[in-house]
Amino acid sequence: MVEMTREDFEDAVRDGLDQVPQELAAMMDNVVVLVEDDAPSDDPELLGLYEGVPLTERDLHWAAGSLPDRITIFRNPTLAICDDREDVVEEVAITVVHEIAHHFGIDDDRLHALGWA
Repeated sequence: MVEMTREDFEDAVRDGLDQVPQELAAMMDNVVVLVEDDAPSDDPELLGLYEGVPLTERDLHWAAGSLPDRITIFRNPTLAICDDREDVVEEVAITVVHEIAHHFGIDDDRLHALGWA
């Protein structure tokens, strides 16, 4: 387990986001990435979570007053499986790409088949 302050973890998340391919990041629409310390109690080992309406499910009425979709990265579960800061940055990048895929409407089965689950 890596010991890392919240501030240092947020810096590592920014570094992980920098590793997301620019073409992928440019295609995202109305998404915010947040950090929380702990995953939901019903899934305490969860590293990330996408909450929103995938692009494939949006219609003409979606944009009227819609809040941004959220990708949340969970600090403590991520630190628990990593060995050092570089490992944290890499794991965050993988987690963010996984959650971005949900934003594009790709489900966990397809992500698993692609090696991103």
